[in-house]
Amino acid sequence: MCAFDLDHYGELLAAAGAGGYRFAFFDHEPEPGDLFLRHDVDLSLEAARTMSAFERERGVRSTYFLMVSSVFYNLASSDGRETIAQLRADGHGVGLHADFPALGLDPRFDEVVAWHNPDPEWMSVPLDGAVNVMSPPWFDPATYRSDSNQHWRNGCPHDEIAAGAFPWLQLLIHPEIWVYPGDSMRETMNSMLDRDRERRLEQLAADKIDLS
Repeated sequence: MCAFDLDHYGELLAAAGAGGYRFAFFDHEPEPGDLFLRHDVDLSLEAARTMSAFERERGVRSTYFLMVSSVFYNLASSDGRETIAQLRADGHGVGLHADFPALGLDPRFDEVVAWHNPDPEWMSVPLDGAVNVMSPPWFDPATYRSDSNQHWRNGCPHDEIAAGAFPWLQLLIHPEIWVYPGDSMRETMNSMLDRDRERRLEQLAADKIDLS
């Protein structure tokens, strides 16, 4: 069984080394051996920070795509600013996870975009002045794997990666799925919400709110 947890995520990263891949940013067209490790941060900055540190300890480079219009987090807050600073310090790229058609690229981001919940009609449309990671040549169904909703459409790619079966690969990993425990998406989301409640209580205490 291939679990959605940090232990197995570490095995995926180790498989990339065994398969002869190198971790790449979206600043060049795919070359043989490239592994474009992509993180769409849909729900939790805390999960992004945890995964970022996990990757730093293993010498892994990836690109984190953050939202400016999320209902779950605020990049303008101290939490948001600290997250971007940590991602940069850990050696990762920071892209924009945008809601179509608004872009809103600003100096916080590299010139690279991943659409949030894209519609097939416009998902792969090239962008002026930025890379759309779902447009050719960075996107090809044969060299793309995603863990969306805690499900691998083609099965966990661990063995294929270890065997070097892909000429190059774009691997989409959502940090929330791997950082918070759960054997199903519902269980994982409940774990995330339980942790969020703990964090909110900590924030209330830091704001000198008397909860006695």
